[in-house]
Amino acid sequence: MYSYYEQNEIKRIPKVIQILKSGSDVALVTNAGLPGISDPGYRLIRESLKEKIEMFVIPGASALTTAAVLSGLPIDRFAFEGFLPRKKGRKARFSQLANEDRSIIIFESPERLLKTLKDCVNYIGNRPVAICRELTKMYEDVFRGTLEEAVTNFQQHKPRGEIVIVIGKDDPNVFFKFNECTPETANYANSR
Repeated sequence: MYSYYEQNEIKRIPKVIQILKSGSDVALVTNAGLPGISDPGYRLIRESLKEKIEMFVIPGASALTTAAVLSGLPIDRFAFEGFLPRKKGRKARFSQLANEDRSIIIFESPERLLKTLKDCVNYIGNRPVAICRELTKMYEDVFRGTLEEAVTNFQQHKPRGEIVIVIGKDDPNVFFKFNECTPETANYANSR
């Protein structure tokens, strides 16, 4: 077993290619999500393609698609942003998103969630949002409301775990007419 992550993937790829060329099989797995989706993997895939090495993808749990469906927002078209830049390029990215009419999906850490939500309000307005946390795990929950309501909620309740933000387009038909699942309300994952 070899570790393979963003900081060492360039060094690891030749070794993995060598193993594959020797006729052995290799599986790229992750402890969360799907390799290649905001997770190292595409460079290895590209190198394997270049070397004409046959590959297969076995789908597993993906926070991207799980949050998209669970959000209750239109997902016929969406923009996946992954993790936003922390500093350099952040303002430019938000400026691009301001005119986005598709649902927007963002991965975020609990430590940066509030900053990202506030930036969303400032740059793209008070749109409908679903904040999906700890998907497919015991403490899974979803906050649904507006971005401003989300800021207020997460100022009062420190978020934990892996977070996916799904932002709907600015259309009156997309806004939630309810806020069905907040930390104060019944949470189906915690009530099982």
